Amino acid sequence: MERIVIEGAYVATLDPGRREFTGHVVAEGNRLVAVGPGPAPAYDEARVIDGRGCLVTPGFVNTHQHLYQWVTRGLAADATLFEWLTTLYPVWARITEETVNVAARAALAHLALTGCTTVADHHYVFPGGDLLAAEIDAAREIGLRFHPARGSMDRGQKDGGLPPDSVVEDRDEILTATEAAIDRWHDPSPDSMLQIVVAPCSPFSVSGELMRESAELARRRGARMHTHLAETTDETAWCRETYGCTPLEYADRLGWTGPDVWFAHGIHFDDAEIKHLGGTGTGVAHCPSSNARLGAGIARTADLRAAGSPVGLGVDGAASNESGSLVEELRHALLFARARGGPQALTVRDALEMATLDGARILGRSADLGSLEPGKLADLALWDLTGLAHAGIPDPIAALTLSTPPPLALLLANGRPVVEHGVLRTADERTLAADVARTQNVLCR
Repeated sequence: MERIVIEGAYVATLDPGRREFTGHVVAEGNRLVAVGPGPAPAYDEARVIDGRGCLVTPGFVNTHQHLYQWVTRGLAADATLFEWLTTLYPVWARITEETVNVAARAALAHLALTGCTTVADHHYVFPGGDLLAAEIDAAREIGLRFHPARGSMDRGQKDGGLPPDSVVEDRDEILTATEAAIDRWHDPSPDSMLQIVVAPCSPFSVSGELMRESAELARRRGARMHTHLAETTDETAWCRETYGCTPLEYADRLGWTGPDVWFAHGIHFDDAEIKHLGGTGTGVAHCPSSNARLGAGIARTADLRAAGSPVGLGVDGAASNESGSLVEELRHALLFARARGGPQALTVRDALEMATLDGARILGRSADLGSLEPGKLADLALWDLTGLAHAGIPDPIAALTLSTPPPLALLLANGRPVVEHGVLRTADERTLAADVARTQNVLCR
């Protein structure tokens, strides 16, 4: 086991006491063995990293992504959500195993370079091929902890849904494929690098029967549940017209609330719905950049958190957030919450909690991820704050969340260096970029 010692850094532990200090963090293999102020214990053999001028945080948890979209960025740039979807569905209907693998490797690499060590990806388009395996292989190559959500759509245009019939699947086939994915890949162990999530796409692309049966399957197999919900006013109007209720009322009657459930976006909830989400422990993946890009609105993150709902961060798909940077989502979440509710609506430390602790809670990984404590997994980011953009800001957390994204001195995922000195160590960035350009030219021509 390699022992890595970080000395002299400012450490934001996110532990129960929310301790912060200048000190050390020690990883042995894939676990943290020492975290504290001052010098580290003496070791006969260790790789020692000088952390002076740097900030150590837990690795960030991305709670909502669509990796395959990395090769369809920049399309429908000025569209609403429904316009954007109807433009892109025909393009996505042509994706292949190679397409998904190329896109996933690039998107995951970029996430790593922005402090992310754990990724929940929602893949819901299956025109053919073993697409889930293609992105799982990509995550293994890049070296990130992965929670692929086996998505699905069974309600096409002929049944009153939004997606074209060419991209939907049969309900029984979906359920069979989802359970097969759990059998094949789901690892519930504490050290797990791979866990499957059950994830029908959205109210306007999925039948009520599939939603209900997916919930039953997930709970029978001990998997978590994820779907899009309450992203736009168009969705709310569609649900009222189609089902006679709000999106959350619809989801709730189908068994889709509880501590094993989280929704992507969750923008358009009223006061009573927010109270219900908090009371049931239902989570929300807040995707501020994508929400702004599509003009969908600003989620009530402060109210959700106050009610008891865990709110994590997500970059969403790269076709609606071309940046795909998780560290940028901290700043955008912070600024948008304050634009809505004033400067005390969300603090800089609240934003960091959303990217770490809350994300780990949403994925059911609180026991091993989300904070820097002995015994927890060695997933961490070392941010270099010595450059022009950050030097002189007295609070390192404010420097991270309010200024431009700092470079990464080190990213450990499961104790393995994935990024060092701002350079990806597990793949070649130039090769990834060339593969993306080639693939997009073929897919979007």
